[in-house]
Amino acid sequence: MDFEAAWQFPIEPPPADWVAAVQSMLDRLDAVQVGNPKATDLKESRSPQGDRARWLAQALWERGWRDPSTLAGWLSAEHYQLMGPEGFGSEMARAIARLVLAHERGDRVAIWGDFDADGVTATAVLWDGLGQFFPQGDRLTYFVPDRLKESHGLSRSGLAALAAAGWQLIVTCDTGSTNLAELAIARDLGLEVIVTDHHSLPDQRPDLVALVNPRALPIDSPLASLSGVAVAYKLVEALYQALPTVPQQPLAALLDLVAIGLIADLVELRGDARYLAQVGLQHLQKTDRPGLQLLLERCKKTGDRPSDIAFGLGPRINAASRIYGDAHFCIELLTSRDRDRCRQLADQVEAANSRRKALQNDVLWRARSRLAAADWSTTAVIVLAEAGWPLGVLGLVAGQLVQEFNRPVVLLTLEGDMAKGSARSLPGLDFYEVLKHQTHLLDRFGGHPLAAGLALPVANLDLFTQALEREVRQRCPARSPRPITADLTVTVADLLLDRGRALFQALKWLEPCGMGNPAPRLLIRQVRFQNLQVRRLYLGAQKLRYLYTRFEIQDDSATEPFPGIWWDCLPEAIPKGSCDLVAELDFNARDKCYQLRPLAVRPADRPLVRDLAGTIPVWDYRQGLPAAELPSPTAMLWVDQCPTRWEDWQQIARQALDDQRPIALTYQPIVEPSPDRTWQTLLGMAKYLSRTGQPVDRAVLSARLALSPQAIELGLNALAAIGLNPMEQDGHLRFQPQALDAMEPEATTRSRAIAQFWAIVQEERFHHQYFATMPPAALQDLDPRLQPH
Repeated sequence: MDFEAAWQFPIEPPPADWVAAVQSMLDRLDAVQVGNPKATDLKESRSPQGDRARWLAQALWERGWRDPSTLAGWLSAEHYQLMGPEGFGSEMARAIARLVLAHERGDRVAIWGDFDADGVTATAVLWDGLGQFFPQGDRLTYFVPDRLKESHGLSRSGLAALAAAGWQLIVTCDTGSTNLAELAIARDLGLEVIVTDHHSLPDQRPDLVALVNPRALPIDSPLASLSGVAVAYKLVEALYQALPTVPQQPLAALLDLVAIGLIADLVELRGDARYLAQVGLQHLQKTDRPGLQLLLERCKKTGDRPSDIAFGLGPRINAASRIYGDAHFCIELLTSRDRDRCRQLADQVEAANSRRKALQNDVLWRARSRLAAADWSTTAVIVLAEAGWPLGVLGLVAGQLVQEFNRPVVLLTLEGDMAKGSARSLPGLDFYEVLKHQTHLLDRFGGHPLAAGLALPVANLDLFTQALEREVRQRCPARSPRPITADLTVTVADLLLDRGRALFQALKWLEPCGMGNPAPRLLIRQVRFQNLQVRRLYLGAQKLRYLYTRFEIQDDSATEPFPGIWWDCLPEAIPKGSCDLVAELDFNARDKCYQLRPLAVRPADRPLVRDLAGTIPVWDYRQGLPAAELPSPTAMLWVDQCPTRWEDWQQIARQALDDQRPIALTYQPIVEPSPDRTWQTLLGMAKYLSRTGQPVDRAVLSARLALSPQAIELGLNALAAIGLNPMEQDGHLRFQPQALDAMEPEATTRSRAIAQFWAIVQEERFHHQYFATMPPAALQDLDPRLQPH
């Protein structure tokens, strides 16, 4: 890959009249109430006003903004011209007419929801909103499928149960558009249906009361990108307009829920969607819902930032159904006014989220191991299926793998003769359309262009995989890594003190960020990293371990450094010397400070493939290249086994220099067992050697388990703690046959010794995986002439 082509710089400076227009607009807007960081309680400095406008103008220009007339409404919700629910046309009119009739004659209404964050908040919006017109419990109920037992959408069994219980009108939210067979069943059961949804539409309109779906609108409609919760809100808004004297609660009381569903879902935040997210965040900060207050407390968020939803509330709401299947208690948490009950439910959600993290990490490790064992470099789509994978986390893991492998991913769990799971796609590839062409192989499917759920017979799995490969190749004949871009160039001085606050506030005008409006990125040229510190964080009841590196950067513009934090990164991966850095600027609410979150780094003014000591290039073929592009085999130093230590890298570099041969990296990541499996292997070997009396060398154990001598030593300590005493004789280890019965150490001692072994195995496995995927730039920054021979 051409590294310079992947960094799309330099950034085009905006014209002076555009900067002046942005400055004039900022002077008119209310910067205190809209756009400033409310959680930080930082007062805007007056000195960098010109810089604030220049930075915002640069970011907007880089994103294609050229028309000042529409900018005020995009930046400030108070200046946006909201489109009313009548924008949905006749479908909304039919839906409201039927609801008004139901209100007048006392019909019983059932809400049919969905179990993800958008569907849960949409159900809560209808429960509270329609609850102003229909007594809750008596004439209004809600039903949500069980994620672990059922799929998205309407089901025959659920419809039959509602009909038998005497419910007459169903209002769906975030689901139902393509459930043609189930809609026909509902009609036969005497049920009338109003569908509110935002997923793909069927080829022909089904026979139902109304189908309120923004996908039926022109692409440039302000309503076109609404999510399920926003469509549900528009339905309630229209009913408020039709029966204005009935509601006792203001419509705005629903906006905190709307913001959560919008930001948590995969929709583009533009038009009314952006407006609702903006005002919804303002309501979320001051929400009076006990459940939301408790969830914000537990994730240590204030609710003023989109990231508070994306990384706090959203995952927790989703975790309820991912772990328990049933999302009903989560809807109760969002709508109940009983604080004691909400505290119990919030604890239940928090426990589910901790469990979700553990399951997600387990599946991710197993999936990576499967991928490392095969060559996926020439494959257009990744399909993995395995028995026992928890269905609720497969979409999350698939999304992580899409980012790592830059191709669509389908993950399936095998249950008897069926395979069920989730798919995630790349921007620009509508995977829902891809799946539509394989309906003859599928039992069911549904979802977005970027995310889908599916089920199919196991017998069709091979054919399905081959068909996906052909379909994706036809739609995406050439894949290339997504380019690294930035919105504006800054210096370290721009990040410090008053200028840093003004920069943060300028960038906050771009929020809420999401699809079509990503978080702003900064390019900082020729910086030096310093004070690198590796930290480990243990979270939740499962004590999940996260590794990150704290650092500071400095350049010639300032005498003070600026801090940052890099998750899942080791200091050795950061190039030495002068670097170019692309990062996001974030505010750490806990420490009350700004910090950088790096996205990409490279040696300054140097291409990706550069010379070691000015002469030796490094070529990266780990992802595979056409054979015609390979250099002469005899001219290369081929590295076909993944190094596991920095000493291995240094030895490769020294040999390349001695031979004056370029380096070619061709290895695939090695497959390594988990700490538990490693411990079981070591324990089994020790028991066998104890029974047979055979000796073993430490080097053999180290090679067999792919561990360092230090890890082997801790493993021997753990064996001794459980009674398998290793004895050193003539340079060999022996395990005494009677050792198991010779002692009985305390349980805490045994557990501590085994835990120490697990910890070092986990640490070394992380290093191995890290080296397997590290960029060549990190290797090239090791000058072997400075290393002892």
